[in-house]
Amino acid sequence: MKLYKNLVNSIAETLTDIFVKNRYADKALEKLFKQNPKWGSRDRRFVAEAVYDIVRNYRLYAELAQSPKNFWFITAVWLILKDIELPSWQEFLHVDPAFILKQKERLKTQVAVYQSYPDWLWQLGENELGKNVWETEAVAMNQQAEVVLRVNTLKTTVQKLKEEFANEKIETIFIQNNTNALQLVKRENVFKNKYFAEGWFEVQDAGSQQIGEFVNPKPTDLVIDACAGAGGKSLQLAALMQNKGKIISMDVEAWKLEELKKRARRAGAFNIETRVIEDSKTVKRLESKADKILLDVPCSGLGVIKRNPDAKWKLNAETIERTKLLQQKIITEYSTMVKTGGSLIYSTCSILPSENKQQVDVFLKANLNFEFIKDTTILPSQGYDGFYMCELKKIS
Repeated sequence: MKLYKNLVNSIAETLTDIFVKNRYADKALEKLFKQNPKWGSRDRRFVAEAVYDIVRNYRLYAELAQSPKNFWFITAVWLILKDIELPSWQEFLHVDPAFILKQKERLKTQVAVYQSYPDWLWQLGENELGKNVWETEAVAMNQQAEVVLRVNTLKTTVQKLKEEFANEKIETIFIQNNTNALQLVKRENVFKNKYFAEGWFEVQDAGSQQIGEFVNPKPTDLVIDACAGAGGKSLQLAALMQNKGKIISMDVEAWKLEELKKRARRAGAFNIETRVIEDSKTVKRLESKADKILLDVPCSGLGVIKRNPDAKWKLNAETIERTKLLQQKIITEYSTMVKTGGSLIYSTCSILPSENKQQVDVFLKANLNFEFIKDTTILPSQGYDGFYMCELKKIS
């Protein structure tokens, strides 16, 4: 393929934004594409795939380049490993492809480097999951995430959307055990599709969709989504409840709930009420009201590294420890909103037991009026993102 210097330079500049200016990859690319509105889909795809692949494998590529901040050299490493011939540009004159490939083979014995994880995170994963399980999951998390849609059954059916996409030459496949999911065979910018604008679907990972199914809300329920964010799971719950009952979507960030309102209008979800958590009084007003409460708590995000690979480089052990304290605070304080006989569903997008079952065990030990019902863990090696979900019942 023919390389254009402006595109390669854009890759290097975007990597500088991510690793020097500490921007997230999606925001850095969003800024780049806004600055280059005339780029075609091929150019945008080439740059995005290069950036994400380099972020995903940053430690390995930086080691091969022997320079963690020379992003032209790191991009050259990526081109070599993708078997793309280097042009005779000044920036590439001192790059030796044969040496790079030889070094890559040598680094296979340094597994944390080869799989591109910080040493502290590799050790944490081994400690919590065991060496063999962690290595399997670490390799899986380095795969590119699939694009999965949740079909909005308030507007259409899975079969109908699949047929309409086929008419537009967009191929999709069904996903086993995910009733309302479609997976794109080839990556597409579906946000520009007319059916997205009409609210027929949302982009939502197959693992994430299982959380809504796990909640199993009834059309007569009062459901509280207490860490709703921009509301992806609230929208799914609304569809599962057939727009009946009531969903109270709560968050400490008002702007996220404003986004949820826009998404709910597009989806035709009318049983959602939003409430900003301003202080403890917001929670107290709902004491013993909920048939079901979903606590999709803040977490390390290790389960979603496939789609957020820069989390590997922005996370640290101290942040995870602070997050675990926040998780325990949320489950303790927000559990008061569950009525007797109601259910609390605790979930994370982490695969670490210390954020999952261990947090539940700590809560149950201090709250004897709740009992464990069931839990499940979805691992990245199963093909999608990683999640944990657990149901507790309030017995008194």
